[in-house]
Amino acid sequence: MGSTRRSFTDEYKRDAVALVIEGGHSVPEVAKKLAISETTIRKWMKKIQPDSIVATEKPLTESERMELQRLRTENAKLEMQLDFAKKVSTWFAKGQ
Repeated sequence: MGSTRRSFTDEYKRDAVALVIEGGHSVPEVAKKLAISETTIRKWMKKIQPDSIVATEKPLTESERMELQRLRTENAKLEMQLDFAKKVSTWFAKGQ
C-alpha cells in the first residue's frame, strides 16, 4: 500500500528549527525525537533562518588560524606521500 505524505505547519517547522539553533540540540537528536529525517530539518533551517545559521559561527582566533594553516600544510604533505606510495605500489605490482 502507498504511504501518505506528512505535512507540517509553519509553526511546527519553526519550533523544530528553534530546538536546533536556540535549544542547543543537534539535528540528528531533533530528527530522532520528532521522527523526521535529518534532511528535512536541514531544509527547514535553510528556508526559515538562513542568515542566523551562518551568524552563529564565530570568527577564528589568531591561534586557530595558525593551527588551520599548519594542518593544511601537513595535509598537503601527507597527500603527496600517499600519491607517491600509490605510484610505487603500482610500479611494484607491475614488476611481479
